[in-house]
Amino acid sequence: MRESEDEWTGLMRLAISGDSAAYQRLLKAVTPVLRAGARRGLARAGQPTDQSEDVVQDILLAVHLKRHTWDANAPFAPWLFAIARNKLIDALRRRGRRVFVNIDDFAESIPDEPVAETASANEVATLLQTLPPRQREVLHSIAVESTSIRDTAAKFAMSEGAVRVALHRALTSLTAKLREH
Repeated sequence: MRESEDEWTGLMRLAISGDSAAYQRLLKAVTPVLRAGARRGLARAGQPTDQSEDVVQDILLAVHLKRHTWDANAPFAPWLFAIARNKLIDALRRRGRRVFVNIDDFAESIPDEPVAETASANEVATLLQTLPPRQREVLHSIAVESTSIRDTAAKFAMSEGAVRVALHRALTSLTAKLREH
């Protein structure tokens, strides 16, 4: 890698002095390294690596626009990698703190929908008998006979509010007893 960095420094010095062929060779030499770094940086941040090409283009554009700021007496690689790091950070900031996970990676470990536990008809009938008679009658009228609350209230000479309260209490009690089983 040290030889590459020395070569890059030499090519950048030639490019700064006007050698466009050296500049082309430099860009061709650094692009695969930048691409690999961008992919690695995106992956570490939990981002999809398919955006790496955009990051590489941002880096190359910044190198082109800022090449006059490079100190020809200094090595080229640290200057290049500082730009690359900053452009990667900029790209991650633009994307926000989103984590992308391919669902196919977890398809086998995601459980199917849980099977709803059901009580047998005999269990429900037995538990219904434990309810107070009025609650049981209201629940039967509304849930089994599909009678409206208004008609159930008239049938048992109750107010509609009392029917709702009895129904709610019956369902709450029945639910608690089913969970105990």
